[in-house]
Amino acid sequence: MNTGSEGRRAVLPRAAVHAASGHRLGAAHPRQEGPADLRLVPPALAAWVTAALVLDVPTAWAVGVVTGALLLAGALLLRPVRERPHATAAAALFLCVAASAASAALHGADLRRGPVPELARRYATVTADVEVTADPRLTRPRVRGNRAVPPTVLIEADVRRVSEAGGTAATTRTPVTTRTPVLVLVDVGEGDEQSRTRPALARWLNLLPTTRLRVTARLSPPRTRGDRIAAVLRVRAGRQPPDMLAEPSAAQRLAGRLRAGLREATEDLPADARALLPGLVVGDTSRVTPELEEAFKETDLTHTLAVSGANFTIVLALLLGPPGLAQRSERRGLAPRLGLHLRTTALLGGLLALAFVVVCRPDPSVLRAAACGSVALLALATGRRRSLLPALATAVLLLVLYDPWLARSYGFLLSVLATGALLTIAPRWSAALRRRRVPPRLAEALAAAGAAQALCAPVVAVLSARVSLVGVPCNLLAEFAVAPATVLGFAALATAPVAMPLAKSLAWCGGWPAGWIAGIARTGAALPGAGVDWPGSWAGAALLALVTVAVLLAGRRLLRHPWWCGVCALLLILVVVQPPPLARVIKGWPPPGWRMVMCDVGQGDALVLAAGEGTAVVVDTGPDPALIDHCLRSLGISRIPLVLLTHFHADHVAGLPGVLRGRSVGAIETTALEEPADQAEFVRRQAADGRIPLRHAAAGEQRRSGPLSWQVVWPPPSPPTTTAPGTEGGPNDASVTLLVRTAGLRLLLLGDLEPPAQRELARSPAAAALQGVDVLKVAHHGSAHQDFAFLRRVAPRLALISCGEDNTYGHPAPGTVAALRTQGATVLRTDRDGALAVAGTGRELRVAGD
Repeated sequence: MNTGSEGRRAVLPRAAVHAASGHRLGAAHPRQEGPADLRLVPPALAAWVTAALVLDVPTAWAVGVVTGALLLAGALLLRPVRERPHATAAAALFLCVAASAASAALHGADLRRGPVPELARRYATVTADVEVTADPRLTRPRVRGNRAVPPTVLIEADVRRVSEAGGTAATTRTPVTTRTPVLVLVDVGEGDEQSRTRPALARWLNLLPTTRLRVTARLSPPRTRGDRIAAVLRVRAGRQPPDMLAEPSAAQRLAGRLRAGLREATEDLPADARALLPGLVVGDTSRVTPELEEAFKETDLTHTLAVSGANFTIVLALLLGPPGLAQRSERRGLAPRLGLHLRTTALLGGLLALAFVVVCRPDPSVLRAAACGSVALLALATGRRRSLLPALATAVLLLVLYDPWLARSYGFLLSVLATGALLTIAPRWSAALRRRRVPPRLAEALAAAGAAQALCAPVVAVLSARVSLVGVPCNLLAEFAVAPATVLGFAALATAPVAMPLAKSLAWCGGWPAGWIAGIARTGAALPGAGVDWPGSWAGAALLALVTVAVLLAGRRLLRHPWWCGVCALLLILVVVQPPPLARVIKGWPPPGWRMVMCDVGQGDALVLAAGEGTAVVVDTGPDPALIDHCLRSLGISRIPLVLLTHFHADHVAGLPGVLRGRSVGAIETTALEEPADQAEFVRRQAADGRIPLRHAAAGEQRRSGPLSWQVVWPPPSPPTTTAPGTEGGPNDASVTLLVRTAGLRLLLLGDLEPPAQRELARSPAAAALQGVDVLKVAHHGSAHQDFAFLRRVAPRLALISCGEDNTYGHPAPGTVAALRTQGATVLRTDRDGALAVAGTGRELRVAGD
């Protein structure tokens, strides 16, 4: 028997241990309760898997699973007493399986019962009373063909009452069992970012959860099987505000005022901080631009845009103390310093968790964080030491039973994996690093970032088909700013309703660390080797997991050889940074002496004309800002004296923000025919925001930039507006057409000219200069609408076609390609050959693909 001081200490009650310490806050290292308790992990995993599998199975199958699990549990509990401990654990697992299957079956049945699914299968037009269940959100702008698709308001809701046009009403009997979850799509007809302030759209976007609406909509089935919605309601709202039947609950109104107050408090901050701070605090990402969101994805910092366990941990730490001390003592933070009892502290923490969920909305990561924290608070209230891994397992079990759809949520999976990594792998890695004389704080940060990345990377690869090489360093650099930004943001949130000037001051202080995080994301994403493409499937995830294990095993050996570690680190830095001279040697891109590059931007046009070291003229920008930005970065372009937009179709101008991102732009030049009007307005707004002069091009204009010169040969002062059958007519025929001269080469860039304009151009004063050009940018992505007599007159040596892979338009047309090849032209296309670079001189013409 142990009679020493440790043995005596072990039998003392916890209160006596704290009292005997002589410290007002209690002992720093009270009695521990042994290793982590893993008994709840198997039941939690079994419930998770069961819920994911049972949600959409037939009811008979679900009943069979429940019955079988209950029978197995009963058989195990009837076993002899000597076998009872193991039997009890197995029986508990089967009971959790039965409960999970029953819950999943009931939730899945909600999607099949009632009138809504049948009406959706008939695509019926209905009048429905719906209750909003989540914050409305606006879809990101996108391009379909040559048109910009207006964003749509997405609203998750429950149908409470529905009637078909000319039919009878069907009302749910009980809200618990007969609510039908749907997705409401609201076409408001006002698409751009500026329209957020317009009254009709603002009213839809400002709807709060629990609000009751009446809508007239067309029902349709969900696009993919296995969604948590029974139908889609498409509302043609136009500019009409929603028809409200009931105001939101008092709690949601308070949460809405707090969130609105935070947005107002951050209104005067710089753009990135204004967008990011509400996202860090309450998950409000309405101001986050597509390019900033893409930067966060590229650097694996997306978790900072979603409220997660980290946010709740930071807030809870103010009350209970730092989470790193959870294994040592309960008495840390503000609570003991205010003299609060353990149970009072737990009660305050529970209220804090409830307020956290209401204000931040019950997203998967928020629910997981609040549930895990609540279980920890329960342990605190009962006087037992907090065990975080059982708390996580309990949180997963309770949440899956409460909402089985979380079992299929990628966000929930990533949240649990990241938390599990921090609780299991990170402490061991941190200890190993400290043994190698790494400073404790740095060791903890490295271990946390590395462990979370190792476990989450395979799932992220499934979602993005890409693996970030800068995720760990970017997370390390951002980690130190997350806590101050979150604390100051929550302080601004709390003070905004009562003292807006103070809230703005707090938000200004929080804007500095928020801006730092955004800067880290933008800088990391701008690196040429920030990420590598990876198979976006579960097979790809398994392969990445194997690669990760191999890298970790090799890393353990490398840690014994500092020199080899340094060499590997240097190689990784070179892969990520890719200095231009080294990249050109290894990749051969861009080729030396390149004169023009046709960027691979999908179904659209984007050309880059070399005008000196790091300088280029850009002709059209394609449909996607990220693609043209990537192309310009690969070419090392930082200065653009002119962006010339041939016409205003979205597949030529929607990528303009990517061209302007981080580059000096001298002017923007466009055609005089400002159609479509919405895209012309988009270009004007981009030019105004960047303070860039905007002017119109006209035939006869001649300009030069360095070794590059060009002449505008079309359109005339009054461009044709006639529309040929089956063509786009006016906008295409008003395309700015350039004859470019560089290094003895002549390049003819036709935009999207249709046959009528091509025939007019052949009769224009500039026609003589167009004969026998070296390079032709084929009009309209190589479509069949060409004037073949004009092509014979131009007679190019090289014909380049920009089109998207597997596009639905059949571009390029086989007849157009055949006609060009018959004339002796070499025909290359971006959908098969990637980005195309023209190099050489008038005598020696070369072309290379990326």
